[in-house]
Amino acid sequence: MTRTSRQLQPISDVWEWQLLGRCRDRNGTQFFHPDDDLGRISRRLREAAAKRICGGCPVRAACAAHALRVGEEYGVWGGFSETERVILRDVGWEDTLDVGHRLADVEGLERRLARVRARRERDKRPNTGPDNRAEVGSGGRRTS
Repeated sequence: MTRTSRQLQPISDVWEWQLLGRCRDRNGTQFFHPDDDLGRISRRLREAAAKRICGGCPVRAACAAHALRVGEEYGVWGGFSETERVILRDVGWEDTLDVGHRLADVEGLERRLARVRARRERDKRPNTGPDNRAEVGSGGRRTS
């Protein structure tokens, strides 16, 4: 099997960004939920705290690109939760990478997630426009 030069990269070039991460000296449970933690509230709080740390991280763009590129399934990476990365994989994220595929446009990814959230919220609302109003007959019952 032939290997290309793209597959063979010096390890320090590929992983050096991790040495500069704000998460470097933190407890892993801040970024990865413990096996025994099944509560939604505690998970949201943990993810929010991790995202605050990621927000000011100098290597957030590299971290997000790594997580999306290799398909990290667990934890908060680059300020994006597991669920958010699934959404980004579904709607597409590759076009947010720089030429070297090492950095992600984090603001672009955030905007993409915001559009998905807004669409989901809009889809939850009942259609109440003039063409979509349900007709109400006598007794207050819907007729359509």
